[in-house]
Amino acid sequence: MAADTALATGKQIIEWLAAAKKTLVTAESCTGGSVAATLTDIPGASAAFYGGYVTYANAAKSRMIDVQPRLIRDFGAVSNQVARAMADGARNTARADYAVAVTGIAGPDGGTEKKPVGLVYVAVSSELATVVIEHRFGDLGREGVRQASVAAALDLVLQVITSDTTNR
Repeated sequence: MAADTALATGKQIIEWLAAAKKTLVTAESCTGGSVAATLTDIPGASAAFYGGYVTYANAAKSRMIDVQPRLIRDFGAVSNQVARAMADGARNTARADYAVAVTGIAGPDGGTEKKPVGLVYVAVSSELATVVIEHRFGDLGREGVRQASVAAALDLVLQVITSDTTNR
């Protein structure tokens, strides 16, 4: 059921962006490209979807989308600061109008008391601002956390693009 909702949200995003002649790029870690896969499941997505970066390793975040290594060192790959840098870096590298980034701990391992399994940061970057939302989904199982993250990412993209008054 969650996949159907994510697909419906993705369809709204693609339709809105195509009508506004805007583009979206993804930067994904814990979702491993699932946000991009959901968007490319939509016929006509190429009118608005630029592409995506799967920056699973910390070095990939730095080399592919210019996340400063000190941010990862100081705050951890799963942090508000790194999610923001991923979104901004992807948008700037791709020269897209919008970027969505996801970084988190899907499990079953990797969680700590401070950063438990199910902790996910979603960020959306535009020329106006970058919005970062922290989610604590809990231990839904690896696939459950990933699906919840995809849905949260697409929901935030839709909120940001439809509230962007520069495109109306």
